[in-house]
Amino acid sequence: MARPGSGLLAPMNGLGYPPQNLARVVVWEWMNEHGRWRPYSAAVCHHIENILKGDARGSAVLGQVDAQLSPYIIDLQSMHQFRQDTGTMRPVQRNFYEPSSAPGKGVVWEWENDNGSWTPYDMEICVTIQNAYEKQHPWLDLTSLGFCYLIDFNSMSQTNRQSQRKRRLRRRMDLAYPLIMGSIPKSQSWPVGASSGQPCSCQQCILVNSTRAASNAILASQRRKLHGGTGGNPNTTGTHTVVRQSNTFAGTSLWSPTSGSSSTNNNNISVGVMASPPSPHGHHALTINGQNNLNRPGPIRISMGNGRVAVSAGVPALPVKNLTGSGPVHPALAGMTGILMCAAGLPVCLTRAPKPILHPPPINKSDMKPVQGINGMRSKTKKKHLRRGKNPEDVVRRYSEKIKVIPDEDCTICMERLVMSSGYEGVLQHKGIKPELVGKLGKCGHMYHLLCLVAMYNNGNKDGSLQCPTCKNIYGEKTGTQPPGKMEYHVIPHCLPGYPDSKTIRIVYDIPAGIQTNEHPNPGKKFSTRGFPRHCYLPDTDKGRKVLKLLIMAWDRRLIFTIGTSSTTGESDTVVWNEIHHKTEFGSNLTGHGYPDPNYLDNVLTELSAQGVGEDNLKD
Repeated sequence: MARPGSGLLAPMNGLGYPPQNLARVVVWEWMNEHGRWRPYSAAVCHHIENILKGDARGSAVLGQVDAQLSPYIIDLQSMHQFRQDTGTMRPVQRNFYEPSSAPGKGVVWEWENDNGSWTPYDMEICVTIQNAYEKQHPWLDLTSLGFCYLIDFNSMSQTNRQSQRKRRLRRRMDLAYPLIMGSIPKSQSWPVGASSGQPCSCQQCILVNSTRAASNAILASQRRKLHGGTGGNPNTTGTHTVVRQSNTFAGTSLWSPTSGSSSTNNNNISVGVMASPPSPHGHHALTINGQNNLNRPGPIRISMGNGRVAVSAGVPALPVKNLTGSGPVHPALAGMTGILMCAAGLPVCLTRAPKPILHPPPINKSDMKPVQGINGMRSKTKKKHLRRGKNPEDVVRRYSEKIKVIPDEDCTICMERLVMSSGYEGVLQHKGIKPELVGKLGKCGHMYHLLCLVAMYNNGNKDGSLQCPTCKNIYGEKTGTQPPGKMEYHVIPHCLPGYPDSKTIRIVYDIPAGIQTNEHPNPGKKFSTRGFPRHCYLPDTDKGRKVLKLLIMAWDRRLIFTIGTSSTTGESDTVVWNEIHHKTEFGSNLTGHGYPDPNYLDNVLTELSAQGVGEDNLKD
């Protein structure tokens, strides 16, 4: 059945700024490596809120409510999520939504991935989709939220506007997120920093604030042009027009108009986005549609009531470049310039962002040479290389020693005092390890309940290694859960940007799709391998060859990839990178994964060392 009404463009600031004294729904979210906030489930959020009520400076063990999150702990004092088996830390935030929104009703919107399973949308998008659904809009355009997708409620599908690929979506009911009453802490309100009085310095807020300032400057300019200075003189006859600040962007007003007319006589002006509705009192509404002026020659007409004003565009088109931030002009300044030029009637030529150069020119097989100092050109991992788990008690005893004089401090695993029994008492039972026993790790000297160390080991890969959760020092040889595959490496006769005098080492990773085993999140379920084979690049220098040797070692230890949820596509049960960054862009650096990058080799050496693959492992 077709849905009535017209479609909807997603509002750019649909959530707004929550009042500080009303009931709000709480959603806890974690930040992925691409800077997007991903929500925890409603059950996990209830669990965190219950712990927060008891101890605002404590920690939440997520495995107690969701078995798939067993390696994760949230430190409520530092607002970070800690993964015990890898030592990875990510920021978390406590976000707030209206009780009538999707999380308040327990509504979850999901899209179908390539494996046939369902992936939830980010909470901001979920709220926007639910609002449009409740208003019976037939479709929703998510472009203004940064996604080139069109949601069709009649067919319950999502269409990529660029590739025209369609996916199914669904709406399901789940547990409602926790509801709180009273004041909301400013430090935890959305967006972060909204109520602090200090402007946020992130790229998105800089762009929004700059565009807001530009739009208000346009309104002031148009007011002066249209009224010729009469608006400020109360003795001048004629209609006094109050130009109100555009309400497209929420926040502090950056321009305050002065006029003698009443508040109900306002003329609403909108610039290029989400025009305000006409005044219900029948007064004039001035609309300057900046979007329609892009690349359009000739005069631009501004309608006001029954009259028309023509602004001549007799100036050549001016390019506004570097909107991606890759050049010397800041994106916010470029966007502000474009809006001002459009409002003044000047055609604006927005230069398209250049495409990244991902691969080198075609290469003959005879031109591929072995890397100096490295035997062979290929390394494989097979199922027979997968190591079986070792006895947890033996591993803990090997790398720690019991202490008799116990200091009065916290065990940072269970957050109980060391002089008390382990927080895992009653949860885990191991012969020979009592809940009150405390051990000290050999290298770093950090102390924990021995039972807590056993629990941490059981939540990891069970490969015979142990990692200190405080200093991340690794005991033994750490291995990962990377599926079987092959790694190839060779030298090609091309140079990378920033290395004009050196050839290039090309690495090719190839992992076929398969079935997850007991060490993976969903044993017995298929996993996908999107984007394979993956090509990566290093300069053929002494340091580049050193990095390659360590990457081969990390590959042999199965640390390069793992199975999880893709942070870019949201697809679950797929092979993803595992905290060791690679350069996948050959001839440019538009995505941040290319060259020139003078710090990359040092950074990746640090990341490898954090996984227990350091330069001290290399044989002379």
